Parts: sequence; C-alpha cells; structure tokens
Amino acid sequence: MSRQIDRRAFLRRGAAGAAALAVGPGLLAACSTDEPGSAGKPGTGSSPRSGGTLRAAFVGGGASETLDFFNGPSALDLVRARAWHGTLGNLDPTGPDGVRYGVLKGIDIADDLSAYTLHVRPGVRFTDGSRLTSADILHSLSALAARSKLPVYRLAAANFDLARAKADGDLKVVLPTLRPIADGRLILCQGNFLVVKDGTKDFRESMPSCGPFRLTEFTAGQGSAFERYDDHYGHVPHLDGLELRSIADSTARAGALTGGAVDFAHDLSPVTARTLADDAKVELAPTKSPYLVGLSFQLNMSAEPFDDPRVREAFKLAVDREAMVKTVFYGNAETGNDLPSLGFPDYADGIPQRAHDPERARALLEEAGADGVKVELTTGPETPGMVEMATLFVEDLKKIGVRASVRELPPGQLYADFPAYSALPLAGSYQMPIPALSTYQMNTAGGSPSAFGWKRSETDALVAKARAERDPERARELGTQAQRTRWDEGNQVVPVFKPNLNAQAKGVDGIPDDLFEQFPGFSRASLA
Repeated sequence: MSRQIDRRAFLRRGAAGAAALAVGPGLLAACSTDEPGSAGKPGTGSSPRSGGTLRAAFVGGGASETLDFFNGPSALDLVRARAWHGTLGNLDPTGPDGVRYGVLKGIDIADDLSAYTLHVRPGVRFTDGSRLTSADILHSLSALAARSKLPVYRLAAANFDLARAKADGDLKVVLPTLRPIADGRLILCQGNFLVVKDGTKDFRESMPSCGPFRLTEFTAGQGSAFERYDDHYGHVPHLDGLELRSIADSTARAGALTGGAVDFAHDLSPVTARTLADDAKVELAPTKSPYLVGLSFQLNMSAEPFDDPRVREAFKLAVDREAMVKTVFYGNAETGNDLPSLGFPDYADGIPQRAHDPERARALLEEAGADGVKVELTTGPETPGMVEMATLFVEDLKKIGVRASVRELPPGQLYADFPAYSALPLAGSYQMPIPALSTYQMNTAGGSPSAFGWKRSETDALVAKARAERDPERARELGTQAQRTRWDEGNQVVPVFKPNLNAQAKGVDGIPDDLFEQFPGFSRASLA
C-alpha cells in the first residue's frame, strides 16, 4: 500500500473518531442488540473497545483486483468482502443448527424438504440507514451469486430454485429446493454468501453495505482501508479501523510483520513460518482441523491420458505423500487420501489410506499404453506449498516414467480466467474447508466445469440421496459410498492438508472468533 493511501486512511480514521465523539451515545444506542453469536457485546457501552487500526497482509489478485467479490478469485477478495458486507451465516459445529447466523436469525425447513424459509434478522441496517430486507437477500442470491463465474457462489443456485424464490413480507425469503435436501443450512451459511443492496450492479467504494466495517479506500493490487461501522448488527467491532494489504511474497509478509508494518500476516510458507518461531514479538496462529486446506492436483478426464482410469490410478499411486508432508511442511500437515474435507463429520474416514506404490503405477501406465507419456502441470503460488508440492509431484511422476514438467503462473493468476483453468489437462488446486457432500455438490455434481471432466450421474444420485436423508447414520453410509466411488475412479489427487500458517503480533486477539478461519474476519479482533 502506498504512503498516499496510508495517509488518507489515517486522516479519515481521525475524522471518523471525532464524529463518533460528537454524536455521543445516541447513535450507539440505535445499534441492534440481537446478538447472533455467543460472544459478548463489545460496543454499545457494554465492554471497552481496544480501538486502533489492525493492519493485515494477504496474497491478492494484483492489478486485476475488483470490488466485485462475486467474481474475485483470491483470498483477499473474500476477506475484503467479509469485512464490508453482512453474511447469511458461518459454519459453527457448536451452533444448534451447525451454523452461526449473521443477517439471518434462523432458517426453517419444510417437512418434505421442498423449501427453506430464511428469517431476516430485524433491525439490520445498511450504512446509508436503510433496513436490510428480504429483497436484498433475494437480489444477492439470485441476481449476483447465481451468475458468478466461481463455483463457490453458484452453490445456492445448484441447490435452490432461485427463479421461484420469493419474499414473504420484508423479513422472510422462501427458497424452493431443486431436490429434497436436509443440509441446506450448511450450504447457505458457509461464510461466503454475503448480502448487498437490492439492485446493486456495480461495486464501488461508496456503495452502502452492512458488514462490520465501512470501506473508505481501495487501490487494486495494493490494499484497502476500513473504519468501524457503529450500527453493525449484533456487535460492533473492537477496532476503530482495518487495513488489508496485498503482499504476494510470503517472506515480505513476514518481514512486514516483524518490522511492525502489519499486525497480521496470512498464510505464510512453512519455511517463512519457521523463521518466526523464536521472535518474541510475534506468535504463530495456524488454523486447526477442520479448517485445513486440501492441496490437490486435478486430472482432466476430458483429455488424454486422463480419460483412462488406469492412468488416473497410476498418478495417485505415484505420489509420496509422507515425503511431501515432511519436505514441504516440516511435518506440520496431514496426509491426504484423495478426498476433500478432512475433519468434517461427513468425511469418509473409513476408506483405506492410498499407498505409495510406484511399481504398481508403472505397471498401470504400461497396461494403458501410457508409459513415457508427456504432461505439463500448471500451478501457481495461490497458497504457500502449492508450487513446492507440484515440483515434488513432477519428480514422483518422472520416477514412474512420465515426462512431466511444471508451468508456474504469477501469484493470483491461476484462477483469474476460470474457464481456461478448468480446461487444463493437469492443474494444481486447493479446496476451501467445507463439508464433503457440499464440496461435491459445489465442485463436481452435474459435470460442473470445476469437475475436470468427471460426470457420474449415479454418484450424483448417491450424494443427493445422502443429503436428503434426515437419519445421520444413514446419511453417512450413503455419503461414504459416494466418496468411495470418487476414491476408486475419481480424477483428484489430494496428497496433503495443511494449516494456514498465519502469524500475528503479540497482543492481537479474537480473530478465530469470527469463524471461517481460512478467510479470517476481524469483527471480533482486538489489539493490545
């Protein structure tokens, strides 16, 4: 971020603080007190705020960054949006419905699973003073999320008939389901379905919204600045302000932290994180299961040689997963088993661990007539470890006779053209930590572009049946069958689950309380 934007943000923070003092308790008293979480109620005079501005560094998308988060593929795009806009809810295993609601106060499900009724939290206001209503939620889901080029935002449209969705007054939205589903709350409350005003087409700095902070500055590829929104529903942030800075290089993010330029550095490389272990001024704050990132390789079944199941199995058997965990992550990661969502309740943990068997891999390639095949693996440093793992994977493939090479794209560019990405024959990837069956529905069902050629109606049907089952044991049985099919015949190699190795200055607190740790929020964060 430039000195210019720092200075401008500083001046605005000062002005905002003065304005708050002038307005006094009257404005604060107008805040909603309908607390969505179990934590206390900072703000509104109930507990002291830490104040100050927290500065955080992330990998961004470079000069192509946009405020339209529905089409922004980088971690920083979503973190910025979560600071600015209200969310329907977050996954929370301790919550009564497995979620913590945001701008919603609850979701009812029809007995026959044919419809979901979303109850809007009363009194939620946008920064222009208008109330959030059902029309805003309908617009955000139907007109924006459903038309996103990113699968994560099309998930609602893949499960609900948004063309027949309707408002029932100002505080209810009725979403008919496309098929009976029992896990729709987990779909809608993943932390990434954010709400903007009805009619929003263009995203600009001055647009009103209802998240914990107001956006005051944005420079693509550099950063953004926020000030606290004192009328935020439920709880007012401890912080006066927030700055999110785009710093692509892991070492540079760590240097900014140790040098005092930032207070939080997101997703450091394992090598960089080790250098901070003895620094008394900072502390590591890695994410914990189930908030682990699955690092994977996608084998495109629409292209040779991956249309042959023997080749796909050979590539899976070629991977030395233990070596990746030890070499790339110094042991601070979990071994993957070619399935996403490790640690979530619906993860199929009873399936045997895939072996490292290069001899069998070579034999399978010979059977398939693919010995000596040439492949190029495209990847990028979207999260630390991706390029290093790709390098080791290519070396493993060479050991079974594959003429493999790596093509590394610049930071933030791997997913920038998603149609082109999903057409690659062999590509690196990472998965958001969300439940297994939701992941399948989002990325794989119905021949989704992100399925890389996988199209199995029988597996889709198994997943649909599991998701429509109210008996948890039966749902788990069906879900395991579906995941076994993916394990046997699928086109995804998932060798490792790694934590996000975040680091923060001593005294920073409360960031995990915002949930969705992979893309941290700061509404409950505080400084010493």
